[in-house]
Amino acid sequence: MELRHLRYFVMVAQERHFTRAAARLNMQQPPLSQQIRALEDELGFELFKRHPKGVDLTAGGQVFLQEAQDILTRVKEGALKASRAASGIEGQLCVGFTSSAAAHPLIPRIIRAYRERFAGVAVSLKEGSAQQLTDATIEGSVDVGILRAPVSRHQSIEFHRLLNEEMLLTLPVGHGLLAGHAAGDEAPVISLPDLAGEQFILVRRPGAPGMYANLIKACQNAGFNPKIAFEVERMLTNVSLVAAGAGISIVPASMKDVHKESVVYCRIGNAKPRLHAPITLVCRSFNQLPPLQNFIDLSRELSGRKITLR
Repeated sequence: MELRHLRYFVMVAQERHFTRAAARLNMQQPPLSQQIRALEDELGFELFKRHPKGVDLTAGGQVFLQEAQDILTRVKEGALKASRAASGIEGQLCVGFTSSAAAHPLIPRIIRAYRERFAGVAVSLKEGSAQQLTDATIEGSVDVGILRAPVSRHQSIEFHRLLNEEMLLTLPVGHGLLAGHAAGDEAPVISLPDLAGEQFILVRRPGAPGMYANLIKACQNAGFNPKIAFEVERMLTNVSLVAAGAGISIVPASMKDVHKESVVYCRIGNAKPRLHAPITLVCRSFNQLPPLQNFIDLSRELSGRKITLR
């Protein structure tokens, strides 16, 4: 029994006439009659009682009509759902993010735009460190991670660079390097060598190895090894500790409104290499389901970047 047999049967049942049903099906009447006979032979009972004016459903035909219509409806609905899933209009997507990446206005913009454009996709969110999100992506518990710099490489993942932003020096209000700087004034540019005697508060190397390593290298090129007072899990904690007077830190420019009543954000001069904070997507490089591919495409569209890093 094939779906076409069910369609033929339903059409004849609706028209109560083979010739009219054949016309609607765009076929000749004899082949249609043969197909219905074959279906009745397979079922083992008559579906129609023939008479000069057409046909009537038998008791078995009446019951089979409801079942056939239900089957055809389910097939149609299933095909529609499958089509929507194949195009990424429906499905599920787990998005991971680091707190510092989420602080950039691009990230909530991407997630909001994705929810609006693909409302049929159930989006779940998960916070973690860059290493945690990378591991979760490799394992498959996270579909895409939004982080700063790649922390590790693996053959099963790829990275998409969305943007680079400037890193800013974060000093507590009243710090000596801010002498003569009044509240509301444009923050001064602080030369990196002037930080040689300061206590740094940094995200732990496993959480942000790229930015951590770049800062250490820039300090060494400026003639000193930075003194690390604290290593924390997240950049938001950096700023809180700076506000408490526990040291200084360097954070992405998008965080410049955090604790702005207690800290001052300054540009950094004479840093080699220049200190930048990227925003990067990490995802598996194989079997990318349509909801994930749509998220990547939308992120690239809104960021204006097309860079993929293996």
